[in-house]
Amino acid sequence: MAIPWRHCWRWTTGATSTSLLETICCFNGSYATSLLRGTGTVAGSGNEGLSSRTVHTTSLGNSILTRHKSRLLYPTPKPCGCKRIHSDAKLKDPFTLAQKDLNNLYDDIKKELFVSKSELKSLCDYYFDGKGKAFRPMIVVLMARACNSHSNRDGDLLPGQRSIAMISEMIHTASLVHDDVIDGSDKRRGKTTINEVWGERKAILAGDFILSAASMALARIGNNTVVSVLSQVMEDLVRGEFMQLGSKENEKERFKHYLDKTFKKTASLIANSCKAVSILVNSDPEVHEIAFQYGRNVGIAFQLVDDVLDYTACASQLGKPSATDLKLGLATGPVLFACQQFPELHGMIMRRFSSSGDVARAWQYVQESEGVDQTNYLAQHYCQEAIRQISLLRPSLERDALIRLTQMVLTRDK
Repeated sequence: MAIPWRHCWRWTTGATSTSLLETICCFNGSYATSLLRGTGTVAGSGNEGLSSRTVHTTSLGNSILTRHKSRLLYPTPKPCGCKRIHSDAKLKDPFTLAQKDLNNLYDDIKKELFVSKSELKSLCDYYFDGKGKAFRPMIVVLMARACNSHSNRDGDLLPGQRSIAMISEMIHTASLVHDDVIDGSDKRRGKTTINEVWGERKAILAGDFILSAASMALARIGNNTVVSVLSQVMEDLVRGEFMQLGSKENEKERFKHYLDKTFKKTASLIANSCKAVSILVNSDPEVHEIAFQYGRNVGIAFQLVDDVLDYTACASQLGKPSATDLKLGLATGPVLFACQQFPELHGMIMRRFSSSGDVARAWQYVQESEGVDQTNYLAQHYCQEAIRQISLLRPSLERDALIRLTQMVLTRDK
């Protein structure tokens, strides 16, 4: 039985009114062509000039939000008659396929974090308990094997590629530790946060220590280009956190701001880690770009779905309280789309939902709007582009698992 997204799809028009979604998903002229070809870049993506054949546009946010509006209100999926190339029998479970390479991941991370002081060790080991899904290292491992197969090597990982998978999880976890301090969170992955158990000061130091250990592991890989690529991730994380602290008055600038922040805080780590493992096995900039673009699109889609879950999933599913974003004063995709139907949200966004009753009213507006559906449509758009990008590599089990992963990103409930 073929999986639900087995066909290629194209957008069709038919609505007469306009929405914020159309300014994001629809382009005129060369912009439409660049989107379909996957040659546009995100501001701050750090991939300018990688390929002489890449046609770079302005930032994704700028090109999305400043072009003329099209007639499309809602994307209507319609089969385009392309030959079906994927089936359930062919597409392997990504987690199962990567499991062998990830078996000792957390043990190896703990070795990197080895210290004699027991309390610091306890802080650093706290989230590396092996209970997480290791989503980012799993993508990195599969991308490494897919690139190896594409480059006529056997699929086995190079030592440096496995190190990048480990480093990606260390950087991600360190960012979570710091985020929990900034947000004052008391729950993470279904357990009490480090800052709640040991206090904010020790939590910050633990996050710093994890980052320093990741940096040392990165240096040992011995590839200057890889070091530069993954260093960009740390810069993006900081810039993204600063962006999250601010708001934009203009609605179109606000959505660009949101997408740029989403790339920096979430997608940059996945995109640049995928690019890094491709660099170790292949000198072709176009392969590096394919790996980067797959990671970027999946990463943005992952965060868009995460933002939707804050409105649709209960706390027991998320492992953290729901409505967290609103309580933190954050306007994510569902709220920004809901503004089209409920302009009253603009004032709430500018005051970061700080007035009495703002959170409850904003929540209700989102539930009554099409904001959740439109954010899901946008996530689908990014996943479709991720599929298009990774399909440019030669067929392999790992490449097909990365294709299936896009469906898992869209259908996850936690």
